[in-house]
Amino acid sequence: MKVVFAGTPEFAAVALRALHEAGFEIPLVLTQPDRPAGRGMQLQASAVKQYALAHGMPVAQPLSLRMDAKDPERAAQARAAHEQLQSIDYDVMVVAAYGLILPRSTLDIRPCINIHGSLLPRWRGAAPIHRAIESGDRETGVTIMEMEEGLDTGPMLTMERLPIEASDTTGSLHDKLAALGGRMIVEALRKMQAGELTAVPQPDEGVTYAAKIGKEEAKLDFSLPADVLARKVRAFNPFPGANGVVDGVAVKFWSAEAVDGRGAPGAVLQADAGGIVVACGEGALRLNELQKPGGKRLKAAEFLKGFSLAGLTFN
Repeated sequence: MKVVFAGTPEFAAVALRALHEAGFEIPLVLTQPDRPAGRGMQLQASAVKQYALAHGMPVAQPLSLRMDAKDPERAAQARAAHEQLQSIDYDVMVVAAYGLILPRSTLDIRPCINIHGSLLPRWRGAAPIHRAIESGDRETGVTIMEMEEGLDTGPMLTMERLPIEASDTTGSLHDKLAALGGRMIVEALRKMQAGELTAVPQPDEGVTYAAKIGKEEAKLDFSLPADVLARKVRAFNPFPGANGVVDGVAVKFWSAEAVDGRGAPGAVLQADAGGIVVACGEGALRLNELQKPGGKRLKAAEFLKGFSLAGLTFN
């Protein structure tokens, strides 16, 4: 079976590796253009591109796949990509966190199936892992689905569930779901080859949308309940990193838990080796791992050695 693969970040690279190691022929890999990254803002290839080039796979990086794009360069690149896909002998396109919209013209060339990190129809959209943790979901999973023009609305081919542990962050859950998705897509394609896959429409009930995470969401509002803030800390780890301001200094929070406590929201109730306890709208938040600007992530005991919180509040 010949598979065209479209994806960009590490979540997708795990799936690409699984397909490659399972012996599927991959005549083309689509990924987003290189982006500036790091302190030096040097152009950096996506995780998918890095894996593809390391294993001799052809790579294309169009700015868009929409041939009707208003920008001439985007439209030209889309036409070139469309012609390339039409000229290639392949059976199916597998898409995972690609980041570009696949228009009808692309979907019509060959079957397109998607690896999505949620239990559809819950958490359609860009940030299903973040939103599942932030909302306090007890489980999530991976859905393999047929693609159509709607946002993650296509019929489901297979689904597996995964519990969300109390200690899970977006980073740890991402890795679990990526591994699950890699295994599932290999199994799904083998079943497709054998004619054993059946598409099931998504239910109309239970639809939610996982909006893209904005950096402005990372600032914690201590008037909210502590359990809500604890989930946000986990959901925004590693990106964009939950934070608060102490005496004008933005401090990032990497690990926190809800505890008993009462006081004016943002007031420091306790600060010792056991953590920094900050009053919230309901209960209190114990901050266990923090980071000052330009510094390293530190346990509370180490953080307090260079930061006096006496009389200060978080806001």
